[in-house]
Amino acid sequence: MKLIAPSILSADFTKLGEEIRAVEEAGADWIHIDVMDGRFVPNITMGPMVVEAIKKVTSLPLDVHLMIDTPDRYVNDFAAAGATHISVHAEACVHLHRTVHMIKEAGVQAGVALNPGTDLHSLSWVMEDLDFVLIMTVNPGFGGQSFIPKSLEKIRRLKKILSEHGCEIPVQVDGGVNKTTVKSVSNAGADIFVAGSAVFGSPDYRKTISELKGILEGAGE
Repeated sequence: MKLIAPSILSADFTKLGEEIRAVEEAGADWIHIDVMDGRFVPNITMGPMVVEAIKKVTSLPLDVHLMIDTPDRYVNDFAAAGATHISVHAEACVHLHRTVHMIKEAGVQAGVALNPGTDLHSLSWVMEDLDFVLIMTVNPGFGGQSFIPKSLEKIRRLKKILSEHGCEIPVQVDGGVNKTTVKSVSNAGADIFVAGSAVFGSPDYRKTISELKGILEGAGE
């Protein structure tokens, strides 16, 4: 099943609750929450208090993407705030295996994210422990960036590696996903599509999400 996860990084923060309710009503499957610390990436966004507030206005899964240094320090805080999924960057974890299991022990689905320049071998020793993998198809830190075309080969390679290891877990893609790119990303093997500006930058959320899902349904034809 292909899922659409609008990223609130592109939402109107003056009415965040309304924006989240609007995309839920429009057919979103998850809410994607980009957490940035100004160190791992050159931007600062939100923390556990925001996740806790979001939890009060939606019944959708909360997919928290920690683009922060030493995420171990905050995993339990985000889990307590209501995250259902937490992904951490392999590049930011000194002890990746420990961090992944910390997430799982908190009762949350665990994912590992890889930047465009990070090789898939980073997943070798934790692959069987993961609930999903997040492939960044832009360099993290800002919304509205263009999709990096070489990411398609990386997604295809990842799907092959997962299959060879018997890991039936979804692949999430974040960065530059829109009506132009979503079909090729899906055909490469992606399962969960983070769409920020493509959704929140459109005049009609329901129409945009419906069109994205329609393209996904016809992908591969």
